[in-house]
Amino acid sequence: MRMRPTLSWTPPEDLPPGTTDPEPVADALSTGGVLVLSGAGISTESGIPDYRGEGGSLSRHTPMTYQDFTGSARARRRYWARSHLGWRTFGRARPNAGHRAVVAFGRHDLLSGVITQNVDGLHQAAGSEDVVELHGSLARVVCLACGAFSPRGELAQRLEEANPGFDPVAAGINPDGDADLTDAQVGDFRVVPCTSCGGILKPDVVFFGEAVPPRRVEHCRELVRESASLLILGSSLTVMSGLRFVRQAAQAGKPVLIVNLEPTRGDRHAVTRVALPLGAALTTVAERLGIAVDGQAAVRR
Repeated sequence: MRMRPTLSWTPPEDLPPGTTDPEPVADALSTGGVLVLSGAGISTESGIPDYRGEGGSLSRHTPMTYQDFTGSARARRRYWARSHLGWRTFGRARPNAGHRAVVAFGRHDLLSGVITQNVDGLHQAAGSEDVVELHGSLARVVCLACGAFSPRGELAQRLEEANPGFDPVAAGINPDGDADLTDAQVGDFRVVPCTSCGGILKPDVVFFGEAVPPRRVEHCRELVRESASLLILGSSLTVMSGLRFVRQAAQAGKPVLIVNLEPTRGDRHAVTRVALPLGAALTTVAERLGIAVDGQAAVRR
């Protein structure tokens, strides 16, 4: 029997309560060496829903797993139809105040690095540099047969040409860029192969049930080792891909601070959880540190 990945987590009743005081975050940033780990919650103010918060996509949508994608042509057709439609909206999302605050902290040399669980590229669009994309990027496509990479925009054009008139109305867009479509709306959507070898194309993202590349994990572990503290922004830490770095930091005696409206799986390891919207919380922190946050994204995607 195939095991499904863990997608949900129920907070125990004895978790420490959150606070609305962001001062501990400001204190940590003021001393520098802060490693940021961001999740879907930092992008909600850009119009991209998260997985598990109020109205999160998991309440109506089960993300594609690696096993389903590689094992079923029907699953791949459904995925690419939904993802192709979602990309039109997803690709237009712009950074918000939270992303811009992270850029400002980095420009003032307060950060040791940025790791993101997101695949939306909004940290880079805001101007952050050397971002580690833990789960990859929707902006790239990889062939599972020959390993060739190609831009998502190139694939989007090929899919447009292969599916003229494909323009269903989606019920919603999910954090992975997947649009909510019925099987009837997917219809006989045509999937295109790799132009180099004819192999199966996959977005260069880590699907649920797929392992993060070991070298990427070790790079993140090294960033944790080199940091003075770890700042979690908008992640429930439900899956181990992010939680392991929280545990690593806590075991090394490094302060873990969390900004997330809802309780997280890492709260027991944190010195504080600030239960405020990210944009407002990080803007307040920047103001307390005397740091200006730019009003517009530095780079358009």
